[in-house]
Amino acid sequence: MPQRIVQSCKVLIGLEIHVQLATRSKMFTGAANAAANFGAEPNSLVDEQVLGLPGVLPVMNRKAVEYSIKVGLALGCQIARFTKWDRKSYYYPDLPKNYQISQYDLPLCYQGTFDIPDEDGTARTIRIRRAHLEEDAGKLLHDAPGGYHIGYTIVDLNRAGTPLLEIVTEPDLTTPRQVATFAQELQKLVQYLGVSDGQMQMGHMRFEPNINVHITDGDGQVHRTAITEIKNLNSFAVLEKASAYEIQRQINEWIDTGSLGRKSTYGWDDARQCTFLQRTKEEAQDYRYFPDPDLPPVVVNDAWLAELKGQIGELPAQRRKRYIEAIGLSAFDAGVLTADRATGDLFDGAVAAGGNAKRVANLLLSHGNRIANERGVSLGSLGLKPVRLAELAQLIDQNKVAPAEPAGKVLARLIEVDAPAEQIAAELGLIQSSDAGPIDAAIEALLAQDPRPLQDYRAGKQAAFGALVGMVMKQAKGLNPKVVQERLKQRLG
Repeated sequence: MPQRIVQSCKVLIGLEIHVQLATRSKMFTGAANAAANFGAEPNSLVDEQVLGLPGVLPVMNRKAVEYSIKVGLALGCQIARFTKWDRKSYYYPDLPKNYQISQYDLPLCYQGTFDIPDEDGTARTIRIRRAHLEEDAGKLLHDAPGGYHIGYTIVDLNRAGTPLLEIVTEPDLTTPRQVATFAQELQKLVQYLGVSDGQMQMGHMRFEPNINVHITDGDGQVHRTAITEIKNLNSFAVLEKASAYEIQRQINEWIDTGSLGRKSTYGWDDARQCTFLQRTKEEAQDYRYFPDPDLPPVVVNDAWLAELKGQIGELPAQRRKRYIEAIGLSAFDAGVLTADRATGDLFDGAVAAGGNAKRVANLLLSHGNRIANERGVSLGSLGLKPVRLAELAQLIDQNKVAPAEPAGKVLARLIEVDAPAEQIAAELGLIQSSDAGPIDAAIEALLAQDPRPLQDYRAGKQAAFGALVGMVMKQAKGLNPKVVQERLKQRLG
């Protein structure tokens, strides 16, 4: 059999993202939300409703609905003015009711767009098909530790009933890198909005890429592989690797066998670094959706929608663009300062308090970043007051504090003590003197010594000037090096 020739490939990837919302209670009951109680004793965050006991009724969590609408607005979605709850029926051990309360034909949010930075630096628009609200299922632990026999599966229902926002994109992503970038940008968004902690290692966000490839053969005929969904990926690195592997797997399968595959669900084997078949894909009719008879519909009026719009504020992409275009920061620096909302708020607050924007940025990106990395926290979590950061920036611009090591020492102290920056700098002995008197006296003392660098400089070796400045600085501590250079040049003619 002649080998099949691939002339070109078009990759289509859509994403399903599950975001656990950071409400205090679960979606349809007052039981504590597992998203806010990670690591709780197994099966301790349950009640009669979560267990699906006879006679219990669900009660909708208004805060979860509001959080979902905020995400929808931030994604440019239309917000349904009327929506309802549906039962999605299937049996699984971690779903005691044998159905999940979800939304089917009338999602809360739909038809949106979200821009991400592409690999070439341009903006890429990803269409959002829908974002609907549902309750999460529990968790199955296979080959569980703690005295259970190998081969047994145990169930932890703490996660069952957690408010879960499922966001579905159109297949507008074309590379594994774009998939990871979308996931990273969405994480920033939900954290900015305060609707989710977005910590993937705690299960707050789970990603499921839906992948297929349009393969053009040597004769120009197009062969479309079946869509495969990779389930429950919870890191950016794995999301990118799994997507890349699955794309190549589908291409290789067509080259080797001519098969386009079947619509299926796959998992990711991290040990073997490959995807593996789990089951063929269910269709919507398999879930036997029907309206939940125990829950009233949700009606979103103008006043409620306007109130939620007013709570959103500036989004990460908008803030990043402002830092680049209005302030002149590099794309990388703007990305660091918008990595989380608290860091951006600290930067904006310091600028509003009178700090020069670029000076404040330099302080945060150098000394601030170093201290944050040492402590394992974000810049915005250091506890630094915006007004103190602004004061330090002003001291540097006034040549009262050197921007290098002295500024770093003052900044570190300002994190611990809320006091005027100039007072802290004085206590640390880091205030620079720009007074010409002490500087000139130090210069004269140096000339009297007639050191070798002075002889070299007078002999025409310009490189010796830096050594002379350093020697003057040693004559008297706290001198402003810029003024020392100016006065020394004048004195030496």
